[in-house]
Amino acid sequence: MSFSETINQAITDAMRQKDAPRLSALRMLKAALMNKSVEKGRDLSDEEGLAVTAALVKQRRDSIEQFSAAGRQDLVEKEEADLVVLSGYLPPAADAATIDRAVADAVAETGASSAKDMGRVMKAVLARLGGVTVDGKVVSDAVRRALTGA
Repeated sequence: MSFSETINQAITDAMRQKDAPRLSALRMLKAALMNKSVEKGRDLSDEEGLAVTAALVKQRRDSIEQFSAAGRQDLVEKEEADLVVLSGYLPPAADAATIDRAVADAVAETGASSAKDMGRVMKAVLARLGGVTVDGKVVSDAVRRALTGA
C-alpha cells in the first residue's frame, strides 16, 4: 500500500470513528500531498510523501513556538494535536548517539576543520541520515559543536 493510500485509509477510519481532530490533521496532510503532486505533475513516491509530511511536522513545531510566545494556548493545543497525528506517519527519529556518530563520520570524510565548512558537513550528515527523521536544528547544533569543539 502506498503512502497516499495509507493516508486515504486513515481518513476513512477517522471518519468512521468520528475522530474530528485526527480527521482534520489527515485532511490537511492529504491536501498538502495533492498540492505537491499537482506541482510535480505526477503521483508522489513514498519518499516524497514522507518529505511533505516532515515539512508539515516542522511547520507545526514552528507554529507551536510562535503561538506559545503569543500566549495563544488554544492554538498551541490544536497544533500539538496535529503534530501527534502527523508524527505517527514518519519513521522513528534518530537518537542523539546516531546523529553524533554521523557528524563525526561526516567531519572525518569532508576534512572539515572550522565553522566555515559547516555547509559541506551538514550536507554529508543529512545524506548519511537519509532514511530517518531528523530535526535540522538538532543536526546543525551537533555539527557546530563538532566544528568549534564546544
